[in-house]
Amino acid sequence: MALIVQKFGGTSVGDPERIAHVAERVIRTAQAGHQVAVVVSAMGGETDRLVELARAVGGDRPNPREYDVLLSTGEQKTIALLAMAIHRRGHAVQSFTGTQLNLRTDTAHTRARIESVDDTSLRTVLDSGAIAVIAGFQGVDTDGNITTLGRGGSDTTAIAIAAALDADECEIYTDVDGVFTTDPKLVENARKLDVISFEEMIEMASLGAKVLQIRAVRFAMRYGIPLHVRSSFHTGPGTRVVVQEEVMERLVVSGVTYNRNEAKIRVSGVRDQPGVVVRLFSPISEDGIVVDMIIQNFAHDGSTDVTFTVPRGDYDRAMELTRAAGDAVGARAVEGDVGIAKVSIVGLGMKDHAAVATRMFQVLAEEGVNIQMISTSEIKISVVIEEGFAERAVKALHLAFVEAGASAPVPED
Repeated sequence: MALIVQKFGGTSVGDPERIAHVAERVIRTAQAGHQVAVVVSAMGGETDRLVELARAVGGDRPNPREYDVLLSTGEQKTIALLAMAIHRRGHAVQSFTGTQLNLRTDTAHTRARIESVDDTSLRTVLDSGAIAVIAGFQGVDTDGNITTLGRGGSDTTAIAIAAALDADECEIYTDVDGVFTTDPKLVENARKLDVISFEEMIEMASLGAKVLQIRAVRFAMRYGIPLHVRSSFHTGPGTRVVVQEEVMERLVVSGVTYNRNEAKIRVSGVRDQPGVVVRLFSPISEDGIVVDMIIQNFAHDGSTDVTFTVPRGDYDRAMELTRAAGDAVGARAVEGDVGIAKVSIVGLGMKDHAAVATRMFQVLAEEGVNIQMISTSEIKISVVIEEGFAERAVKALHLAFVEAGASAPVPED
């Protein structure tokens, strides 16, 4: 008998028919002799509707505490409906909100981080043979305030539950069959990967692949939780996320990703002296805005230009803060651009192939794509380009590195 945590996203529980389908699938797992804890998201579109309500009543920056109270109701609706569906089919079940579960977080409303999970009630329910249905995305701080974990936070909830229970596996069910070499909606020849390393999955999640939340993958890697990304609508195997040593076929490039949720800010004519860059970025970090890529260019007159990217949703606030900081340090100008995208290639085999970057740049040049910024790590190369070229770039890179065989297995030493 195994202890399995299953997580179903918003599309999987999008209407009563799909909730019934999930109930039957969960029950089949339990009837196979396993203990089952199920984590669910809000029904598809529900969180967006709640966000619109919050903004209609509370403005562009609604009170964070009450915002979390409102958004948490989406998952509460789902757990009740799924528990009803399971009960109707004759199986014992109990639902838990984050507060009922005592899933403790810090106090950062709308982007809280999990600090602990009290598994006492969960184990009692599971040991009785019942199915536990848990609201994802939410928790409670030490003062009893409801908190939320940020968009996609149900994945993190599932991994935290799996870690607390020392689960044998965490299955993440989505509307796709697993992790693909690129977005199958964009590239017809994208193929499903049978296995991918945690390191590759973290890079792909951070670079725009939406199948898993990056915090969840890091959590799973830290606690050694086996992940299996599967389809909610088919019964076949999906993609297993494993430690690097278990990846037998190390591909040069495992995936091509893109992210349109990017904006670029350039601060020009800054004095080239210690402390100036700190004064530019401190207000942004203090406001909780994540800066991604940073490039600094030096001029002959002793000044420097600093260019960086931020999430597009934070662009207006970041520009406001950067203009104020730029004035304080005597910058010549602060300019922004929301018409960009980030395109990346990821693969364990890149560690052993020096020519990958050259080939990537060559492919983009042949497509007439101009590179504005470049960022690299051992297993990824990212470029910032004009947004209008994103699809062309992804298709060309996938053709060159995946379809044309550039992702052939790397021979072992």
